[in-house]
Amino acid sequence: MKATMKAVRFHEYGEPGVLRYEDAERPEPADGEVLVEVAATSFNPVDAGIRAGYLQQVFPISLPHIPGIDVAGTVVALGDGVTRWAVGDQVIGFLPMVPDGAAAEFIAASAEILAPAPATIPLAHAAALPAAAQTAWQALFEHAGLRAGQRVLINGAGGGVGGYAVQLAKRAGAFVIATASPRSAEAVSAQGADQIIDYTATTPAEVIAEPLDAVLNLVAAAESDLVTLTGLIRDGGVIVTTATPAAGDPDRGVRAVGMQLRTEADQLANLAKLVDAGELRVEVSATYPLAETASVHELAAAGRIRGKVLLTRAS
Repeated sequence: MKATMKAVRFHEYGEPGVLRYEDAERPEPADGEVLVEVAATSFNPVDAGIRAGYLQQVFPISLPHIPGIDVAGTVVALGDGVTRWAVGDQVIGFLPMVPDGAAAEFIAASAEILAPAPATIPLAHAAALPAAAQTAWQALFEHAGLRAGQRVLINGAGGGVGGYAVQLAKRAGAFVIATASPRSAEAVSAQGADQIIDYTATTPAEVIAEPLDAVLNLVAAAESDLVTLTGLIRDGGVIVTTATPAAGDPDRGVRAVGMQLRTEADQLANLAKLVDAGELRVEVSATYPLAETASVHELAAAGRIRGKVLLTRAS
């Protein structure tokens, strides 16, 4: 008889109620894989998009499917050919979108995509790092080329990616302007924002007087809003977006980049080192047991998620 585990799965696309906490077959590590006992995964907006069926063409998953693209856990078994990990190692990773994810007690993952977990924070908290922190890093430094002394607007700083983006941009020596709601303003200020714009009361265009070098857009926005944001960027600048596509302004040399996150284990390892060095804070806004994953998706649909929310094996 094959071993089983508890997992969150959906057997059909739909509303959060399609998510079930149930028995599933426990995976075995194939060649080049390790079996990880999951401490936690985290909620990411893409989880909801995949569950709802909006991203079928982009991520053609098989049903039933286990969500969860972030993982933090402990290696408990090695597949053939694995030499970089040992049983007992604590690891983190950003997982591929199409295979089963980490909303389960165990996951088999490629040894090559995992990185050592930070040693100075609880292992479960490290699940808040991979996707969000790497998105922020790649957007700011690979796509925007952010440098010390530049001015950057982070539109949507109250979310998980936004929190890391504020910290990383400030650490790089940029002047950081952030949009946030009143409930997120204190956290965003603590993360290092030089200026906070309350988007519930005003717009960046009404407040920002000097040209920006870069905009990082992390929210679903109307095309007209992105045009307005692009207009705040100096000639030769850049707008990077993880959500609504932007057109840029070719006449002024303003580039537009549609952000697509990629797995980069060495980069993730370096981010974990920043955590251990005290140069990057991992902040968790709430923790729920895996059995309440559907409730977390409902909260997200109602716009009641702030920062990074963890899903753990225990409450």
